[in-house]
Amino acid sequence: MALSANLDEALTQISAEIDAEFDQMLSIPDDTRRPLYEAMRHAAIGGGKRLRPLLVVATAGLFNVEHDTALRVGTAVEAIHVYSLIHDDLPCMDDDALRRGKPTVHKAFGEATAVLAGDSLHALAFEILGSAQSHSDPFIRSELIACLARASGPDGMAGGQMMDLEAEGQQFDLQTITRLQALKTGALIAASVEMGAILGHIPAEGRTHLKGYAQDIGLAFQIADDILDVEGDEALAGKALHKDADAGKGTFVSIMGLERAKEQAEMLVDQAIAHLASYGSEADLLRAVAHYISQRDR
Repeated sequence: MALSANLDEALTQISAEIDAEFDQMLSIPDDTRRPLYEAMRHAAIGGGKRLRPLLVVATAGLFNVEHDTALRVGTAVEAIHVYSLIHDDLPCMDDDALRRGKPTVHKAFGEATAVLAGDSLHALAFEILGSAQSHSDPFIRSELIACLARASGPDGMAGGQMMDLEAEGQQFDLQTITRLQALKTGALIAASVEMGAILGHIPAEGRTHLKGYAQDIGLAFQIADDILDVEGDEALAGKALHKDADAGKGTFVSIMGLERAKEQAEMLVDQAIAHLASYGSEADLLRAVAHYISQRDR
């Protein structure tokens, strides 16, 4: 079923569909692996904005890609995102007790099981993309795998997390923080959009405007996150807030000030939408996502 053009409806729909995909993929076996599957389901099913799979499906929709094909690819991206949250929450990383309003995986299942659950979701992502069920063209599957791998590794999310660990007790300048967040948060958001274009058989040179859109919303997303860390409601966020300030980490807000950070986020949203000027109403959902990113309360 194609996504609704209404953002609230689309978010509700994609959340239900991603939950159903994980529910089917992570059926619990009747053997001693049961705790591992239960931990994976605890992290992957229920909660979360599902922004990344929404971006995959909405971008693929610009090029009339079948909804079920884009949904499977979006599920792979979400598996990577969920794995990263499990590992980020570990005591050796951010040491969080709450995620999406639930106990973090290591609190609910123990650290060893949490590590294995994250590892397994990472593996699941590439198992999905490598399957002919996801796409009949092996060259498309290969390009999807390469795109998600780049966004997940040292030149993407993992590299950004390393920079974030090094940031504790240091005052990075704006350029360094922008680079950190472009890797830690922005890389997977950018990959979500690019993978939608890959499904649409758009060559690399034809993706420039979509990459610009994705980079701008990725940065706006993190600025909004930093604003929420200052102004947000922990009950709505479903996680602890104010941790960056407590750890002495520099953020967009600490460097730019609250009002300038808000202005910067809005400017990035406007810039992102301008990248979509060549599209008509078929890109309205992507435009709505850009506005949502700077206005969200969780």
